[in-house]
Amino acid sequence: MTLRPWDEDDAEALVRRINDPAVAEFMDRVPQPYGLADALEYIHGAREGWSSGESTNFAILVDGSDGPIGSIGVRWTERADGIAEVGYWVAAEERGRGVATTATRSVARWAFEVAPDLERLQLRADVLNGPSNRVAEKAGFTREGVLRSSRLHERLQRRIDFVMWSLLRSEV
Repeated sequence: MTLRPWDEDDAEALVRRINDPAVAEFMDRVPQPYGLADALEYIHGAREGWSSGESTNFAILVDGSDGPIGSIGVRWTERADGIAEVGYWVAAEERGRGVATTATRSVARWAFEVAPDLERLQLRADVLNGPSNRVAEKAGFTREGVLRSSRLHERLQRRIDFVMWSLLRSEV
């Protein structure tokens, strides 16, 4: 598995893999259907995030795949408080193979290395998204509790309860 910044050449693979029922169900802020313009906007936004220091999004690649098979990123919006948040998705054909867990562990180690002031990396997953919650646990995060009715999922017209997970610097 390789992690690298997104490139415009990744746009077609992104469109092909993110138009997925699980992405639509659990990633409510990802447009569905997802088109080439959405992919290019995401890739440009990812570059801007790197430039501004607000986020660092990586394309996930695995041997034998045609382009990125997912994305993982860190949002640094609470960095002044020593907190950042990780989020990810992996294409259907790669789920269940440990890719998300490996990527999450790698990004967590990287985040603590590049940010000496980072003390807490947190992760939120919909309580209904069992696979994503298993990734957090397998990656070494601690389940802290549930953020009840945290946000409205407009596509599905339901409130989302998020499981809050954390990983502390001393646990890496």
